[in-house]
Amino acid sequence: MSRPADAGPPGPDTRKGDYTRRLERLEGVWWKRLLDVQRPYRWNLHRLDLGRTLDIVCGLGRNLVALAVGSIGVDHNPTSVAVARSRGLQAMTPDEFGATEAFRRATFDSLLLAHVIEHMDEEAGRQLVETYLPCLRPRGSVVFICPQERGYASDPTHVRFVNFGDLDRLADSLGLQVNGRYSFPFPRFVGRLFPHNEFVLRATTSS
Repeated sequence: MSRPADAGPPGPDTRKGDYTRRLERLEGVWWKRLLDVQRPYRWNLHRLDLGRTLDIVCGLGRNLVALAVGSIGVDHNPTSVAVARSRGLQAMTPDEFGATEAFRRATFDSLLLAHVIEHMDEEAGRQLVETYLPCLRPRGSVVFICPQERGYASDPTHVRFVNFGDLDRLADSLGLQVNGRYSFPFPRFVGRLFPHNEFVLRATTSS
């Protein structure tokens, strides 16, 4: 396999420490910690039963904490990777991951791309997923999670609104079979008002 794709959105800001600090500020808001607002989203990942997962663009490791033992996060922002590691999580830059046996062999049950595709144009998103597909075991899963309208509008680093139709086309272009899609945590119409409503789509490889 060739060098892994740059696991992150193409914009230069997402590679810098300022972007990491922004994520930390958003994550550290007092009421979010008090209410444990991530609990429903961790539960959602648990129920997907993803097994050993490669979390592509893992950021600070928010999803890694809910994934199975042996899961790995990859991100192109070295500052974010350092924060994830400081939390006891296994996170790497693309170059670091590319030098591991995990990259060279099909060792993962699932790929997770949570809040990634909307930061990239269509072709860049397809190429990113395509690069990491060989890391999957036969009949492995690929899970996409994208924000709905209100959430999309809340982040200036978003470049493309991605809905179920877009995700269906992406899966088809990669030779994946879609076997589940739903709006979480609330019905689809809530996404126009609630910034944390998400599109969730699961697909599997054909072999």
